[in-house]
Amino acid sequence: MSWWVIIALAGGAYAFKAIGLLAFDARPPSPRVVRALSLLPPALLGALIITQTVAVDTSIVLDARAAGVGAGALVAIVWRRVPFLMVLLVAAGVTALVRAVT
Repeated sequence: MSWWVIIALAGGAYAFKAIGLLAFDARPPSPRVVRALSLLPPALLGALIITQTVAVDTSIVLDARAAGVGAGALVAIVWRRVPFLMVLLVAAGVTALVRAVT
């Protein structure tokens, strides 16, 4: 399945939930619900990244992609103010290096 299809389905599901809470209810949602809704997109994105990184058919494979995602996550955690483009470049570089070595 294509990334665009997954992103569109996730966005549609999130939109339906938000519209249902905001448009069809006379009272505004509680701050707790608003906070939960704001946490959904990062959680979905993280799940998609992990699924696309380690899943091959019906098995789990740890290869160069996992090393790249790990390096990108490490850079993002250690240097919190690093631009997202730099995180992507580090992840791509580590992935390419691991593939070249193995």
